[in-house]
Amino acid sequence: MEFGEAKEKFISTWGSLGTLWGINKAMAQIQALLFVSTQPLSMEDIMTELKISRGNTSMNLRNLMDWGIVTKVLISGERREFFTTEKDVQELAQIIAKERSRREIKPVIKVLEEVSSIEDDGSKQTQELIKQTKALKELANDMDTLMNKLIDQKQNWLTKSVFKLLK
Repeated sequence: MEFGEAKEKFISTWGSLGTLWGINKAMAQIQALLFVSTQPLSMEDIMTELKISRGNTSMNLRNLMDWGIVTKVLISGERREFFTTEKDVQELAQIIAKERSRREIKPVIKVLEEVSSIEDDGSKQTQELIKQTKALKELANDMDTLMNKLIDQKQNWLTKSVFKLLK
């Protein structure tokens, strides 16, 4: 496989996997392109490489910057904006995990907290709702705490721990 074909396959596959971590295909493809680029890219570079519109590129770059995955880079003498992404895989995983927790897990925990704290009217239905939503809230809290502890650790500790769990 030649470089161009391998690069295209990586970007395409990463784009398809993007939905697993909560982003759309174009957003993931932009991040993948920046990830394998040796230098920051302009919006025009990204549009040309991925064959996507200016609006789509602009919107997804903003979203990636909101996630903290992509940053603007100033290049002396250039009027255009350039973009780059986090290159450290462990750091990238930490950023994504923290953002998913903030965007997805914490709001669910909040809803479960509200629902599980309803007044108990003594009915079996209410008691079951309270019991099950409290159990889900505790599980979500535990998973969020575990995930946060894992992502806050050093790479070697994390890698060794995960491999120990898998054995």
